[in-house]
Amino acid sequence: MSLESLIEATLAGLGYELVDMSMSVKSGLLRVFIDKPEGITLDDCTLVSNHLSNWLVVENIEYERLEVSSPGMDRPLKKPADYQRFMGEQVQVKLRVALAGQRRFVGALRSASDTQIELDVDGQTIKFDIANIDVARLVPNL
Repeated sequence: MSLESLIEATLAGLGYELVDMSMSVKSGLLRVFIDKPEGITLDDCTLVSNHLSNWLVVENIEYERLEVSSPGMDRPLKKPADYQRFMGEQVQVKLRVALAGQRRFVGALRSASDTQIELDVDGQTIKFDIANIDVARLVPNL
């Protein structure tokens, strides 16, 4: 199993979702972004940080520093379940390959399957293959 899969399973056992993670080989920094339906507090980050610190030692996984935080208001959408969870929200999408000469779109998320999403962009419904999405993020609702 990959480190990401192991951390994802560990967090699920604590009631958290792994949104994203990165590991810098150069600096040894392990960044973990977590979420749960009611949002993330500082206490959640502290609990997960303490748990992962101990878990990483037990699993003999080398790292220098660990950062645990919420994904922020512009949370990335990576898995089909993320798109389904945030149906109706405003989403910013950057494509790998341009569609009609455009790579960036912003619109309301109208539907999502395991392979495709639909956005309402200025009154027009546009379909995107999830495999062609480079980055998708929620648009903060301020």
